Amino acid sequence: MLFTAGVSVEQSKSRVRAPELNGDAWWNTGGEPLTLRGLRGRIVLLDFWTSGCINCLHVLDELRPLEEEFADVLVTIGVHSPKFAHEGGRDSVGAAVARLGVEHPVVSDPDMSLWQQYAVKAWPTLVVVDPEGYVVHVAAGEGHGDALRRVISELVEVHERKGTLVRGELDWSEVARARREEDGAARIDGLRFPSKAVVTAEGRVLVADTANHSIAEFASDAETLLRRFGDGHRGAVDGAFDVARFAEPSGLTLLPTHVADQVGYHLIVADTANHLLRGVDLRTGSVRTVAGTGAQWRDGDDSGPATEVDLTSPWDARWWDAAGGVVVAMAGNHTLSLFDPVKGTISRFAGTTVEGLRDGDAAEAFFAQTSGLAVAGERLWFVDAETSALRYLEPAGDDTDGGGYVVHTAVGLDLFTFGHRDGAADTALLQHPLGVTVLPDGAIGVADTYNGAVRRFDPATGEVSTLLRDLAEPSDLLVTDAGVLVVESAAHRLRPLDGEGDTEVVDGAELAVRRPPTVLGSGEVRLTVTFVPPPGEKLDDRYGPSTRLEVSASPPELLVDGGGVGTDLERTVTLADGVEGGVLQVVAQAASCASDVEHPVCRITRQDWGVPIRMETGGPAALPLVMAGTPAE
Repeated sequence: MLFTAGVSVEQSKSRVRAPELNGDAWWNTGGEPLTLRGLRGRIVLLDFWTSGCINCLHVLDELRPLEEEFADVLVTIGVHSPKFAHEGGRDSVGAAVARLGVEHPVVSDPDMSLWQQYAVKAWPTLVVVDPEGYVVHVAAGEGHGDALRRVISELVEVHERKGTLVRGELDWSEVARARREEDGAARIDGLRFPSKAVVTAEGRVLVADTANHSIAEFASDAETLLRRFGDGHRGAVDGAFDVARFAEPSGLTLLPTHVADQVGYHLIVADTANHLLRGVDLRTGSVRTVAGTGAQWRDGDDSGPATEVDLTSPWDARWWDAAGGVVVAMAGNHTLSLFDPVKGTISRFAGTTVEGLRDGDAAEAFFAQTSGLAVAGERLWFVDAETSALRYLEPAGDDTDGGGYVVHTAVGLDLFTFGHRDGAADTALLQHPLGVTVLPDGAIGVADTYNGAVRRFDPATGEVSTLLRDLAEPSDLLVTDAGVLVVESAAHRLRPLDGEGDTEVVDGAELAVRRPPTVLGSGEVRLTVTFVPPPGEKLDDRYGPSTRLEVSASPPELLVDGGGVGTDLERTVTLADGVEGGVLQVVAQAASCASDVEHPVCRITRQDWGVPIRMETGGPAALPLVMAGTPAE
């Protein structure tokens, strides 16, 4: 099945029957599997996602208002097609559904069967199936909320007129929602999927209690709960500690005393799902917004007055003297930002927004969902979850043009290689790490999340070893006077790193991302990205070309010609003969506006593909990708 451009859902002449649903396990259905045949008469929205993908998490939030608005006609089904080995397990999927508050049905697709049947090539991908069981719209990436609203509204109109629309909420949705509300209420006095932690000068332990949407403050024993910042409900509310609200908070950092005295707050919270930084006064308990607008960054300038700049999923934050401010891991667009609390400004610090692994000058480096930060003097250590990498940033020195900062990789290879292997750093492997810290002996500790392990990297010897295994998704490490604590997220607890001086060497296999590679032939290949504006919109070329396409490859020698940036969404690229394969990195962007109105609402749609390629003699000479469109056979 090939997806290409089309017109409206009523005018489209192609009739592509949606493949029937099948999977390993179901959630939020009362234990019953769903079928498209059984949902005939409803509009079905399939969300192909995986739990570690930040863009997929953005889409979950984009879908919530649509699910509420069209509750009586729309059934959303999450198809969980895993990128990493850990994500394919039932326990992992179940934890992700609970942690992220997913209320719609979810089916596990561990062998990528549905992914292949629907010709999906990127996380996330959204597929709309009409009440008669035909695919009518496909959109890859995020930012499609308004477009989907128009598509669904048109489907409602068309199928009400035809008499093929069935209204009314399904019984299992109410039962599943009530069960989750009970589970959430039962856990509010304890931790629920905690993410990060810091320790104050007085020894108190502050924990980002992510699924409880709050910050928990414990005594120095890390067990006695003293108070919470946030009332436990998802939201974005400033004010006193018992009325403030957060949404999936993650990273925490304490400001130096002299800075805190100037700005009037001590703790900065990376309020991830709100796309905000929040400041907490630990004396009064008051919470305020110190950076972000609450809107998610999509495109354009990401520097300026802090409360006037859009952020995108800030995942961690760390004060760094060498930079003179708070470095923010902006996981949503694969960059690092620098927040100056005194000046009240935020600016791009490193990265280009292209997802990948590229070292060198910080402004040109590629990052991949940076999720943990740690400071060791002149070095800022960080983990990139999507490249399973441990990396660091340091001042470039006087020997480089303009000074600045440079990025180095200690452990990690690319977007698609991972595993649990110790030994020399250049052959060691991690799996989607989320946390990093400097251990008391000066080594770097890594919360190797999807391996369920704590790893140790010795910068002096370049060796990697394992400190602890069989953990439930560890997401951070915290050094206290009493020892090192592990934030064991999926076990909902902090636990001591027992025997932290003991290490073992694990010689695990090198694994690869589960996504099936695309077979292509060497030589010229026609790359086509389809973008059809949704109903009521047109391409916006008022200020220049409305589209942009950037192509690169890993390894670079895979791409002989056709790389770089252009304005057309079609391009002929030349792939090298003699290269077995690699990854074709494609970044597409389109500007569109509502048509035929005086003051149109405009938006940028953007999608990044890292397409695994396997070269075969006589392989296809075409690579079609869909950013948004309707299907055709």
